[in-house]
Amino acid sequence: MKWFVRNLVAVLVIAGLGATASAKESYKFDPSGSTIGFSVHQFLGTTRGKFTSFSGRIEVDREHPENSSVTAQIDVRSIDTRIKKRDDHLRSAEFFNVEKFPRMTFKSRSVKRTGPQSGDILGDLTMHGVTKPITRREFNLMFAPAAESVSGISQTVAINIEIEAKRAE
Repeated sequence: MKWFVRNLVAVLVIAGLGATASAKESYKFDPSGSTIGFSVHQFLGTTRGKFTSFSGRIEVDREHPENSSVTAQIDVRSIDTRIKKRDDHLRSAEFFNVEKFPRMTFKSRSVKRTGPQSGDILGDLTMHGVTKPITRREFNLMFAPAAESVSGISQTVAINIEIEAKRAE
């Protein structure tokens, strides 16, 4: 599964990296300055939401960036689309089934520098008991085909991730 984070170095600068930092460093996500959000196109508009409870860690190897890594955990119960009825439905056994699958996890497999201040992070996302690329249908999260054609809900979910991190102690 491809999980891309553009401007990797810029994200790490926000995390507070200075010029005198050591070669290997650990950082923890700072939820107060971070967002894990998504949007889904529907027949008459776009639904946006976010997860309000998550954590993660970034391991940085400055001398060998390809040895860096990212892990993240998202509490699926924290989904917030600003409509309680919809959020309750998304948490139900009919969709995310948070009682059985309370969290999503991400673990990087590789980090590749794509430019002087950018990189790609590739890894595995586990959601709803399935580890696969981010494609809603492949995670067994979909409405009945007839309901999807009537509702106009897209199978494509756009993910928006902005992470600030602080040096781990």
